[in-house]
Amino acid sequence: MIFRKELGPTNVATMVERRSRYTVLFRNNDRRSRPLMARLIEVLSPLPQHARQSLTFDRGLEFVSWRELEAGMGAKAWFCDPQAPWQKGSVENMNRRVRRYLPSDTVLLALADRDMRSISDRLNATPRKCLGFRTPAEAFRDGLLEEGRPMR
Repeated sequence: MIFRKELGPTNVATMVERRSRYTVLFRNNDRRSRPLMARLIEVLSPLPQHARQSLTFDRGLEFVSWRELEAGMGAKAWFCDPQAPWQKGSVENMNRRVRRYLPSDTVLLALADRDMRSISDRLNATPRKCLGFRTPAEAFRDGLLEEGRPMR
């Protein structure tokens, strides 16, 4: 998520697990690709391998170092077609939800990592109709515990 230019290059990365809608948000202080990939690896590496098999990105320049994901944590990278944001509809929907907490004029450098985790926790604790009124946190946990079902 991009914020007002005059507030600096800081942005928010939004990751949404496809089946459970479990969301991880983190502040990215740099729009360059290598720092973003390093941060993704840092954030996702603690998850079991089957929960971090692949990531889908749009065609932004911040993702040109995508090959580092496979070397760093064994995840494959996929890309949406150009000018096709509907191919990552879950992320676009989540970004709209996140904007309730982080409008475009938010000074991200004033937020601590715990603030970002708090927003993620709130989003992951909200029951969803598409999940049978379970929360994303419950659905993600169940997916991790269910043997033989790979998370993608």
